Amino acid sequence: MKVKPDKTLDCLGLYCPEPVFRTRMELDNMKAGEVLEILADDPAAEEDIPSLMKRLGHEVLSVSKEGDTIRVLVKKVK
Repeated sequence: MKVKPDKTLDCLGLYCPEPVFRTRMELDNMKAGEVLEILADDPAAEEDIPSLMKRLGHEVLSVSKEGDTIRVLVKKVK
């Protein structure tokens, strides 16, 4: 199933905690049910973003890696 994100957040070249901080701010501006794609190359983002989503109650649809780029798809739940 291919999910088309409603928004893409480019965090390439940014390091912790910036990707997590920006992801949270971006989700605050989105509606429930929308999907956010986060692109990051900070290795910490691979664990930090999913754990933030768990804490905030949003759904992590996928986490994938191509080269140094980590791609996380999250769905805003509420």
